[in-house]
Amino acid sequence: MTGFAHDKVVPYEGSQKDKKEQVAEMFNDIAPRYDFMNRFLSAGIDMAWRRKALKTLKALQPREMLDVATGTADVAIMASKMLAPKKIIGIDISEGMLSFGRQKIDRQGLGDIITLQTGDSERIEFETNRFDAVTVAFGVRNFADLARGIAELHRVLRPGGKLVVLEFSRPHLPGVRGLYNFYMNRIAPGMGGIFSRNRAAYQYLNDSVQRFPEGDDFLRVLEEAGFKQTVCKRLSLGICSIYTGVK
Repeated sequence: MTGFAHDKVVPYEGSQKDKKEQVAEMFNDIAPRYDFMNRFLSAGIDMAWRRKALKTLKALQPREMLDVATGTADVAIMASKMLAPKKIIGIDISEGMLSFGRQKIDRQGLGDIITLQTGDSERIEFETNRFDAVTVAFGVRNFADLARGIAELHRVLRPGGKLVVLEFSRPHLPGVRGLYNFYMNRIAPGMGGIFSRNRAAYQYLNDSVQRFPEGDDFLRVLEEAGFKQTVCKRLSLGICSIYTGVK
């Protein structure tokens, strides 16, 4: 499979570092303000999106889960409460984000259930057929090689296991699309510059969303990696989508 346009979208144009290094640097920089910015820019609806994504795993009753691009562990913490698995491992390339996630896990007394560790989504250091479920919330856009990353997610799932991806998408209704584009291209980077002191991170958010293969195109990526029963469910007039697939 050839590469995708978003694979080449980077946070810092002109930097000599590759995408993976730039993404890690970006998240290390905004980590102290990441949770606040998520709640602020989405008016809190991002937590409802996460809950809806995790509900797709209730029937499966996963015992061991992998949360890829776990960030500050919002999904891992929510999954521990909603799904009661025996073990959740979260991986991320940003140690800065993980440090804040560990603090949240410790405060809630979930250290026996959730473990966070530095990890590369395109070279997952776990054995094949290990996990009952794999989740990725707002992380696949950051893969430097989307096809390879999705193939790794498929590899570490056990047969019958389920992948759940939550990702931004582009609304199709003309009026909604116009407002969304204005917000993502002007408002979000501006607010990001003010509150996180990193405008580039939130401009990258918009640029990577605009060039990501969403909807049916992303379902095809999942299917080419071997996933079956693929489904896309759009949320909030198409601002966000839940993608699922079974190994």
